[in-house]
Amino acid sequence: MSTELSLPPLTLFNILLAALPVLAVLYLMVGRHWGGSQAGVAGWATAVLVSVIFFGAGGKLLLVAWGKSVLLALFVLYVIWMALLLYHTVNEAGAIEAIGREMPALAQDKPAQALLVAWIFGSFLQGATGFGVPAAVVAPLLVGMGFAPNTAVTMGLLGHAWAVTFGSLGSSFLSLMATTGEPGAILAGPAAILLAVSGLGCGLGVLWLAGGKTAVRQRGLFLLAMAAIMGAAQWAIARAGLWTVAAFGAGFVGLLAAILYFTRLSNEQPGEAFNLRRLVHAFYPYLLLIVIIVLGRIVFKEWLNGVAINFDFPGVVTGYGWRTPTGPGRAVSLFGHAGALLLYTSLLVFAWYRWEKGRNQRAEGRSLSHSSFLVPHTYNGRTIWRKTLKGWVKPTIGVYSLVAMALTMQHAGMTQLLAEALSANTGPIFPLLSPFIGALGAFMTGSNTNSNVVFGQLQQGTAVVLNLSVPLILAAQTAGGAIGSLFAPAKVLVGASTVEGVDEGEVLKLATLYGLAIILIIGMVSWVVN
Repeated sequence: MSTELSLPPLTLFNILLAALPVLAVLYLMVGRHWGGSQAGVAGWATAVLVSVIFFGAGGKLLLVAWGKSVLLALFVLYVIWMALLLYHTVNEAGAIEAIGREMPALAQDKPAQALLVAWIFGSFLQGATGFGVPAAVVAPLLVGMGFAPNTAVTMGLLGHAWAVTFGSLGSSFLSLMATTGEPGAILAGPAAILLAVSGLGCGLGVLWLAGGKTAVRQRGLFLLAMAAIMGAAQWAIARAGLWTVAAFGAGFVGLLAAILYFTRLSNEQPGEAFNLRRLVHAFYPYLLLIVIIVLGRIVFKEWLNGVAINFDFPGVVTGYGWRTPTGPGRAVSLFGHAGALLLYTSLLVFAWYRWEKGRNQRAEGRSLSHSSFLVPHTYNGRTIWRKTLKGWVKPTIGVYSLVAMALTMQHAGMTQLLAEALSANTGPIFPLLSPFIGALGAFMTGSNTNSNVVFGQLQQGTAVVLNLSVPLILAAQTAGGAIGSLFAPAKVLVGASTVEGVDEGEVLKLATLYGLAIILIIGMVSWVVN
């Protein structure tokens, strides 16, 4: 984090220059329908040129930003690579197709299915895992249930976003505490309330994508009830000081309540009888993923995180005096990272499916009543590995270039200039703009954690100067960052990585529209309460 506020003058021209790399990426992805791998490279090149010519960046600064981007990109790509491996491991066995057949027996209409998978199940996954895993996991499930690829990915990104702050075992919330020095007991309540509002917005967005006004009329009451249940659960757990499991607990309570509700409903309505055993069999890989995540992130956390890749980087300064101090990059745990947990799941699921394949071959001609699908004879590791490697190329290029762009802008002071432009001379309307600053940080880096680190103190200091509620402003910061992460280009690539036929620019446009609407609501609530 930079410590000295020495930037070019806060003029409209300089603000536009600072925003130019972001504008270039948005224009190319949304306006020209370029893929993230192409637009990311163009955005990175733009950031380098602008930082050198107008913001006083030198060769050392660019090298440090490049080195840190390698670590941060690896942190993100570890998830993408292994999420793709799990996807192909499961898809080649026919499990995703089976879920698409079985889910209607539990939730018999598309809006309910979308809420159950994208919003409730996605929030539950976010409680324990990290960067983009829920979107990468649920998007192909939604496609298997009949949703269009672009819609499915947008739902996957939108559904879990409200759980980001207290998700990943509370990493974003813990970073906000560490950066600002504010106690969690004071921050937890306001943050949980704004995130509950965000949760309702995320669920409403998923419902609207699933069927517009008709879907809202059909499942609006269910949405309100589940938003109240999950929001209240997260608030209660966070207020109790259990920040690391607040989102996980909220997702678990929501998932349990939804299953009980739909099970009771399926028994009262005509249609195919719901069979819990069949659904569990189809969902087995994801249930196993949950078990491994809980074990890896809670039980064996310290042991698995014993080996990590990281380096210390020298301090750098721009021609204007904007300093980035000496410090480490983003540590990547080899065995405890979310990507490693996905790898363990993939290996165990593959071994299980191979055993099932052998059993099916031995029982040729006989039906297996307990199974919702039969693993095909063609199931093999070479096909899975070939498809996984093919799917790695574009996301790897796109994520690295976008991360490099973000860190170049951060080290050159461009990101800070944009944040100061949003907060300058705003006076009493600053609470309305506060979540947009949080969203800016998450949009740039793809991470609410990074946004809290970069802008937490700026928000805190501005709140003190303007005599505003510091806990509420910081709650708006992290709530805005959580929602802003759903339309970060790097995260869009994560969500799109496990689905074929996706227009990343269209997904980015849809995710941005829904995300900005929710952030505006957060800002309005924060403004009124302040």
